[in-house]
Amino acid sequence: MFAVVVTFQINPEDTSAFMPLMRDNAETSLAREDGCHRFDVCTDPSAPNEVFLYELYTNAAAFDAHLASAHFKTFDAAVAPMIAGKTVKTYAQVTS
Repeated sequence: MFAVVVTFQINPEDTSAFMPLMRDNAETSLAREDGCHRFDVCTDPSAPNEVFLYELYTNAAAFDAHLASAHFKTFDAAVAPMIAGKTVKTYAQVTS
C-alpha cells in the first residue's frame, strides 16, 4: 500500500464551500479509482480551517493516476483559490 496524507489550511471565508467539493472528490475517488482503497476527510472542531486527508492507494502509480484523473483536476482547479496552505506527505510502506 501507498499512503498519502494532506493537510489543507483553508481561507476562513471558503471553508463552507470547500467541504462539499472535498467530500465529492473523496467519494468519486473511491467509486471510480480501482487503486484508491481509502480516502478519509477529517476536521478538528478546534481548528475549523484545517482539513486533514488520509488516503491509501495500491501503489504510487495508482496515486499518480488519481492526480491525472479528470475529477481530481476539476476539484483542484475549483479549490485552488480557497487554499491558504497545503502540505502533502507520502509513505511507501503501510502495514495493517
